[in-house]
Amino acid sequence: MAARQRLKAVLIDLSGTLHIEDSAVPGAQEALSRLRRAPVAVRFVTNTTKECKRTLLERLCRLDFDIQEREIFTSLSAARGLVERRALRPLLLLEHSALEDFSGIETSDPNAVVIGLAPEHFNYETLNKAFRLVLEGAPLIAIHKARYYKKKDGLALGPGPFVTGLEYATDTQATVVGKPEKTFFLEALRDLDCQPEEAIMIGDDARDDVGGAQNSGMLGILVKTGKYRAGDEAKISPQPHLTCENFPQAVDHILQHLV
Repeated sequence: MAARQRLKAVLIDLSGTLHIEDSAVPGAQEALSRLRRAPVAVRFVTNTTKECKRTLLERLCRLDFDIQEREIFTSLSAARGLVERRALRPLLLLEHSALEDFSGIETSDPNAVVIGLAPEHFNYETLNKAFRLVLEGAPLIAIHKARYYKKKDGLALGPGPFVTGLEYATDTQATVVGKPEKTFFLEALRDLDCQPEEAIMIGDDARDDVGGAQNSGMLGILVKTGKYRAGDEAKISPQPHLTCENFPQAVDHILQHLV
């Protein structure tokens, strides 16, 4: 890291990196405690749209993670900010548990489509309603375009294929607000007084976590948990700064070599 500035911040993905649904990655809590004793800021950045920030924090606390709500930056927060700035009335294709993060947003007579991970709404009737709105000129806002994610019973389709289907059918391009967008990573660093060159990202998604961070000027560490599949590190250029077996090993590397 000789050509880079001193490390000031570590951004950490949640699902697949620290936990998978209601199970923590072995050793992740202790590794996070060790990282917190280092002279770096820690933030948790997530594309999860299955649940609101409050519910997500409750899940993490049940798993004995020492995390504060102010430390979590979500793609739901980024999407709400965009909706508010543009004074939109969105059709929200979100899980019921995620809607809390859009409380107070006017949704009657929608003039925009906001789509996240919403398996209960990914049916022909609802997607066709979204299709017609976008066809008539409503902006399509994708909270993220992940191809798939990890569940206890295996990999599952993410919102990306459904967003891409709407883009194809309407001949339009969605505005994406979550990872791997550069604006997402820069916003996550905003209150840390930290430049991208002074930060590193740890995540299980080669494209969205590591590729997005490195395209923003950060370093990226890929972990072989969650959605990771053999050979993922070769799917991005430049390849990850490092590929580790898990989050504790990533923390070991940071503490031994970067701070």
